[in-house]
Amino acid sequence: MRMKLNKSSQLLLASAASLLAAGLLSACSTLTTDFVYVTSAKASGTNNYGEINIYEINSDSGHMRQIPASPMYSEGRNPVAEAVSPDYSSLFVVNQDDNTVVQFTVGTDGKLYPINTVNTPGIYPLGIAVGSSNAFVLDTYQPLVTCTSSSPCSGSIGVFALSSNQMKTATANGSKTYWPLCATGYTLSGSTYSCKATESDVIVPTGIALSKSGTVLYVSAYDSTKTAGYLFSYTVGTSGALTPVSVTAVSNGGKLSSIAVDTTGTYVYATDYTNAKVHAFTSNAGVLTALGSYTAGNGASSIALNPAYGYAYVANAVDSNVIVYTVSNGTLTPLSVGAYASGLEPVAIGVDPSKNQFVFTANFLGSTVSGWKMNTSDGSLMVSQGSPFSSNTNPTAVAAVPHK
Repeated sequence: MRMKLNKSSQLLLASAASLLAAGLLSACSTLTTDFVYVTSAKASGTNNYGEINIYEINSDSGHMRQIPASPMYSEGRNPVAEAVSPDYSSLFVVNQDDNTVVQFTVGTDGKLYPINTVNTPGIYPLGIAVGSSNAFVLDTYQPLVTCTSSSPCSGSIGVFALSSNQMKTATANGSKTYWPLCATGYTLSGSTYSCKATESDVIVPTGIALSKSGTVLYVSAYDSTKTAGYLFSYTVGTSGALTPVSVTAVSNGGKLSSIAVDTTGTYVYATDYTNAKVHAFTSNAGVLTALGSYTAGNGASSIALNPAYGYAYVANAVDSNVIVYTVSNGTLTPLSVGAYASGLEPVAIGVDPSKNQFVFTANFLGSTVSGWKMNTSDGSLMVSQGSPFSSNTNPTAVAAVPHK
């Protein structure tokens, strides 16, 4: 039997339904703690652009759901790196095949709006670090006519001032627009920093990190002609100009693959892809002193630090897993539980900036994103509900902003 309702009853039910819907929407919005941006290198669309998957993290379960606007184009080909501004208002995406960095404004709903594109000084950019006043772009090769894929030369750093929160023209290194990576050390001629001697070895950069104060910049690299890892450090001037501090040869360093600096600026860590290690250093205004080397997994590819709870996370590409370490005075101790399985070939790892309780990896060959929720009492990880999550083909990098 079908019950008939008068108009008053219908209005009351409609009002109740509206209130319920509004309550559900409000509840859903409050459960979103962060937005995570995952770039994928696989070309798509008429312009062969890469894509950006945008996920919202559920604060209870850690479930990562793509927002309705996801995916969107990276506005360039082969996006390989990304970073957010310190105030989380902008996302910067490095498109390697176009030699560009595209800046997006981050909406309160997690959507991205492209506002600016700049060309990098060198060739094949692969990393970026962003401070409050400057952005630093790491290029695979220097912008010399002699530098090609068939005849490579060492990498370089480009510096861009941020004016009104937008990237501007590259800052000059005297007569150049870049700072070369010089294993032989630097010489100053006028206002231009150059390598001390002609280098026959090719220094391949792999990672870049900026201290929270924005005053010291670090680059990880390796020598492609022999088994040697290097860490470069620079002080950052008020204009963004770099002054070389030290070139540190890493003892037993193989193919260094990423670098991170803690929030105090005291400790620096570099992953070693070939030797399955994490190398730790103390930093005194950029002068590095070796602290120790710690066992990682095969193909250690990326490291992330948890500033709130004192843990470090290393993604191991060959083993397809993540190892969690406690951090005490810079030293690393792996949790006794062992490694956590991820999707196939994790190449990037991140921690949510809102609660510092969620960890996620971009799994290149698996074309997925793995997620975990951290137990704040002991650092152990629990797989997030629904993990791993689908992404576009060949994800390469992760970045996150808090939900406002």
